[in-house]
Amino acid sequence: MIQVNIVSLKFGNRVLFEDVNIKFTDGNCYGLIGANGSGKSTFLKILSGEVETTTGEVVISKNERLSILKQDHYEYDDKRVVDVVIMGNDKLYKIMEEKNKMYEQTEFSEEDGMKLANLEAEFMDLDGWNAESDACTLLNNLGIGEEYHYTVMKDLAVKDRVKVLLAQALFGNPDILLLDEPTNSLDLDAIRWLEEFLINFNNTVIIVSHDRHFLNKVCTHIADIDYGKIKLYVGNYDFWYESSELLQKQMRDSNKKKEEKIKELQAFIARFSANASKSKQATSRKKMLDKIQLDEIVPSSRKYPYIDFKIEKASGKEILKVENLTKIVDGKKILDKVSFTVLKGDKIAFIASNDMVKTTLFNILAGKEKYDKGTIEFGKTINYSYLPQDNTEYFNSDKNIMEWIGQYYDIKDETVLRGFLGRMLFSGDDVFKKVNILSGGEKMRCMLSKMMLEGPNFLILDEPTNHLDLESITSLNKGLINFQGEVLFTSRDYELNNTVANRVIEILDDGKIIDRCVPYEEYIEKK
Repeated sequence: MIQVNIVSLKFGNRVLFEDVNIKFTDGNCYGLIGANGSGKSTFLKILSGEVETTTGEVVISKNERLSILKQDHYEYDDKRVVDVVIMGNDKLYKIMEEKNKMYEQTEFSEEDGMKLANLEAEFMDLDGWNAESDACTLLNNLGIGEEYHYTVMKDLAVKDRVKVLLAQALFGNPDILLLDEPTNSLDLDAIRWLEEFLINFNNTVIIVSHDRHFLNKVCTHIADIDYGKIKLYVGNYDFWYESSELLQKQMRDSNKKKEEKIKELQAFIARFSANASKSKQATSRKKMLDKIQLDEIVPSSRKYPYIDFKIEKASGKEILKVENLTKIVDGKKILDKVSFTVLKGDKIAFIASNDMVKTTLFNILAGKEKYDKGTIEFGKTINYSYLPQDNTEYFNSDKNIMEWIGQYYDIKDETVLRGFLGRMLFSGDDVFKKVNILSGGEKMRCMLSKMMLEGPNFLILDEPTNHLDLESITSLNKGLINFQGEVLFTSRDYELNNTVANRVIEILDDGKIIDRCVPYEEYIEKK
């Protein structure tokens, strides 16, 4: 258990947290959510002791071990991979080191012998004899092959170092586990394994993540940061989001009687309870939902951008035809005679083990990159808009947001532009920010604004959720579901893939493709 008592954190005149009181208990997994800049990562650092509070205290139960997911991928460059994992239990690792040093001694005093005997006893109590095999098991489960277990960290790719640091955090059954964006850079298999691990984990877990599917799968509670406070809600992210939306709708509907509102909320809670999956954790969540009090649910003050792609002119019957498309990079065919036809209503999720391949294909389709062989033919009625993964070139300018967006909108009326930008959460003086100093999330909202103003009937989106907060991802998800045109997209967001795509194209390592007209989840389950 970890308890936060009257914690406040101030930076000058800015109050990040004020009088936070919250308890995280064993057997539960808490999703920590909040808008960008609300202090999610900072709060995890407060819990771990990395950041000192202005007032209050964090209390951890006696003899409980806290473990965190470290973010510095280069911290252990010269350490063996398996040793880095075992370092997750600092006490055990230090005993191992001391014990090994003593065994290297050529002479032993009686005192040395007694000390070594004590170390061996502690080592055994901490299950030290199984430490190496347990570490290797974690690495295997996360997709780090045995050939890398005894190499040094600097020999691994960055995405594999991320996995090693995650294994380190999970090692040794910690009592409290703090995970900041644990699914970043993980492949699908590793994410699925981590989901099952956390569902069956019996201790306390607190997670910051932008992956809604992941939060829905593993969380028993949501801890919402709002106006410097943190409030706990039973259930997963979808329950929190939809209950908040329902309450906001009810607040706007002032004519609805109180009894009707209560019945509506009760029906909503019952629906979520009935939909709980068969996993142990979800069953526990169902029991908690059944007991929830209506006054425990309050509407969020969070603001969501308005993302709605309106089509200026509908597409005709011919959309896009790709035939025998071939692309060679460094002597290797990354696209080998790729052929597919986009049909009316298609929303296609592209997947591949190599992200560069997907980006290359999208750049080719958008006319940003050349190809070696094949043909690409868009229908005459197609007006496409492209969202590249790297949008740097669009923001090498001293223009402010108002001037920048004005380039893509015929009407120069400031009131109209302000109204549009306000819906994308650029309000007040924000519209006068220079675009070359915007954050990644702000740039992405600008790019989405540009695309909406272009009125396309065909969208090409390369990792559109990058840099976006949960609120913007949720709005984008809705916008793509409601979009009446065709979409080609690639995304690490499981929920986006699963709710938008009606077709999946996988680019294989040999440059060939698999093309299936099935929902994303069905395709993944059959792989």
